[in-house]
Amino acid sequence: MKILLVEDNEHSASFLSKALESYNYQTETVKDGQTALELVRAFNYDLILLDVMLPGLDGISVCTQLRQEGFQLPIMMITAKDSTSDRVRGLEAGADEYVVKPCELPELIARVRALLRRGRDIFPMVFAWEHLQLDMNTKEVSYKKKRLHLTPKEYGLLEIFLRNPDKIFSRHELLNSIWQSSESPGEEAVTTQIKGLRQKLKAAGMTADLIETVYGVGYRLRKENEEAGEQMSRGETSSALSSVFPSSSSTIEAEVLTIMTKAWEDFRENFLKERFDLFDLALSNLSTGTPDIHLLRKAQAEAHCLAGSLGSYGLSLGSKVAREIEFLLQILITWKENVALLLNRLKKLTTSLKKTLKEQICDEEGQENSPTK
Repeated sequence: MKILLVEDNEHSASFLSKALESYNYQTETVKDGQTALELVRAFNYDLILLDVMLPGLDGISVCTQLRQEGFQLPIMMITAKDSTSDRVRGLEAGADEYVVKPCELPELIARVRALLRRGRDIFPMVFAWEHLQLDMNTKEVSYKKKRLHLTPKEYGLLEIFLRNPDKIFSRHELLNSIWQSSESPGEEAVTTQIKGLRQKLKAAGMTADLIETVYGVGYRLRKENEEAGEQMSRGETSSALSSVFPSSSSTIEAEVLTIMTKAWEDFRENFLKERFDLFDLALSNLSTGTPDIHLLRKAQAEAHCLAGSLGSYGLSLGSKVAREIEFLLQILITWKENVALLLNRLKKLTTSLKKTLKEQICDEEGQENSPTK
């Protein structure tokens, strides 16, 4: 599955793309709406995760334009704009989902899965071919119950073949479906990845060749009884794909937790201090009575990014205060009356945000070090 993530907040985009890739989703990230439009027109995606507040062309306009051009792929808007009117605008523009930050990562992944299931044939939770299993719930691949470690590209190839057992894919189609536009590989990259996948399956003990080369055309999933020679019982499905109970997702969850912890440490040590230094600089500038509009706009943009980032880490109260700072800075850019009152409010909000984050961080660290853990 290939996802286009449209998010101008670099930290949030990096965090979210790494989390999605842990679930073996192929993720491509762009920072603006115009680039997103051009990529959707040129390449195939299974889902768009779309921020609303983007530089230049905003998320609402991107969604509207795509629907007007006839694109039917699922679109999920992820934004801090949480009013009823904002939700209505997003859904009327053609969004299939409207998710308000902060949103816990497990919930977001669940919504992504649900949205990817809509409008498609009903697939089993686990695909099976001979003794090979691909678990759609955990995004794990195993052979005779032993987990295989595949690259994201190898996983993507295996999934697309198992999902479409009767279809022949050309190398160009596979490139378009699995590789990112920025990678721009040649068709030989497909051959290399399929060779690597075959080698790993053989090393795991698979004697039959799962992928059939259709010379001059492309590749397809080999019919199970052609080479394996195993006859299915009357009670089994005639398809080579079968549904079984999903396995434990503990391994993937552990990987995602590691990513979140590392990203949070980097965010706390570097990102937070830089933003608070910028807010303090904006406060000092406003106190002079001759505000630097460029500086205030930068501080407003960073407050917007901070609200989204804090929401991604589950710090909902901190995210709420950051949104208030963003809104107040927007007012101060154009407002000429009661500036002293607004400035005093901004100082209190900044102090409140520092205190809130310190308390939430201490609470989390206290829980981690608790002997009951």
